[in-house]
Amino acid sequence: MIMRLLFCCAVALSSVVGRSQPNVLFIAVDDLRPELGCFGCEHIHSPHLDKLASQGTVFLNAHCQQAVCSPSRTSLMTGLRPDSTKVWDLNTHFRDHVPHVVTISQHFKNHGYRSISMGKIYHGGFDDEQSWSEPARKPDTGTRYVLEKNLVQMNAKKQSAREKGLKGKDLSRASRGPPTESADVDDETYSDGALATLAVKTLQELSLRDQPFFLAVGFQNPHLPFNSPKKYWDLYDSQVVGLAANPFPPKNAYSKALATFGELRNYEGIPKKGPVNDETSRKLRHGYYAAVSFIDASIGRVLKGLEQAGLSENTIVVVWGDHGWKLGEHGSWCKHSNVQLDTRSPLIVVAPQQKAVAEKLTVPVEFVDIYPTLCDLAGLEKPQQLEGDSFEVLLHSPSYPWKRAVFSQYPRGNIMGYSMTTDRFRYTAWVDQKKDNKLVFAELYDHLKDPQENENVAQSSEYSADIRRLQQWHAEGWEGTRHVLNSRQED
Repeated sequence: MIMRLLFCCAVALSSVVGRSQPNVLFIAVDDLRPELGCFGCEHIHSPHLDKLASQGTVFLNAHCQQAVCSPSRTSLMTGLRPDSTKVWDLNTHFRDHVPHVVTISQHFKNHGYRSISMGKIYHGGFDDEQSWSEPARKPDTGTRYVLEKNLVQMNAKKQSAREKGLKGKDLSRASRGPPTESADVDDETYSDGALATLAVKTLQELSLRDQPFFLAVGFQNPHLPFNSPKKYWDLYDSQVVGLAANPFPPKNAYSKALATFGELRNYEGIPKKGPVNDETSRKLRHGYYAAVSFIDASIGRVLKGLEQAGLSENTIVVVWGDHGWKLGEHGSWCKHSNVQLDTRSPLIVVAPQQKAVAEKLTVPVEFVDIYPTLCDLAGLEKPQQLEGDSFEVLLHSPSYPWKRAVFSQYPRGNIMGYSMTTDRFRYTAWVDQKKDNKLVFAELYDHLKDPQENENVAQSSEYSADIRRLQQWHAEGWEGTRHVLNSRQED
């Protein structure tokens, strides 16, 4: 009898502890640049994300580790940088190189959480069984294209490509439709709207459990194609949207700094070579903005579902874009580079216990910092593997001493560009990895005087002292930055 009583007490205590643990709503958005109302962009309709931002902290200077889907998402989910995961492309799974790494959702699962994913969390067809408590959930409805004319045309292209023997990615690229679509349909007709519905349903289900949850919801828009219901397209006027203010490469930039935006060229109506004309550029920017507003509305539905399920007060909400995106700036499109437009991405955090709200922080943070931060917010120990630093203290004390720089990288064959971003500068060292990392080219952009990064000033005598300091910081790397951060905080 005594043993049975002790067992029942233990179960009851476990249930109470479980309910007291904060939940995590982990929202990923593909290709979302920090062009939102809460980031000071009044031309964007993003009321739901703006409202969320008013309840927590907006990181205005957040950077991914590499501006392309798989390396970025892998680094965020593992807390490791690309050089540690060996994931620099879209074809490598991190378990091939770090098979025993514990991902963030796996870590929460191991500590009693129910970890669930839906939508795009890892890149493409990759997933990670060890990261979740169950297989990924999928909406019953919703497609990327809706209009019949586009579906017919794409099917015809696919059939032709198959007859030519194309398979896999080659088949996909040869059968793509237009880069934008705007059908007069309900949100749920498109895949992201259906995903939001599934997320709301899942939150209702989870609210009935005693077990805390880690729910990862990954939206595809505004990744190409920029498809959304017509009501979001109608929020904007292509002529008002306009064109990029700097449609030219940065002066004195490294010749390999930018890519030729092959990702966009796979879509109908985009030239295989050369620039995109003004009319097409306006339509693309219009479609991108509409897709952003569609995702904002979809996230708004999920947040409303969280509230209606009675979970808002005990749930940590994190919204992040996996990297930025160029919309004609520098005469380029898409991501795939180290320019600030590509590495910088939105990060919004709302935690039940944070004291400082409606804060907009300019200190640099990086996506490997998210894993340790969520551990601290949930009261979990942090794995030794982590290569980022918890910014949990900034949610309470925004002026607390923080790290001096964050790091991103991008490969160009055997040349690797290692970028370091501070509160003012972006310094990039392009090194030849086949020649003992010999410096090939250096770039320096002064965001105080040149926020659009239109001129590389690495050779300017005006910045000689800055260059020497930044070169030293760069040589010390993220480990040196962590050491300085720890020293500051100990003081």
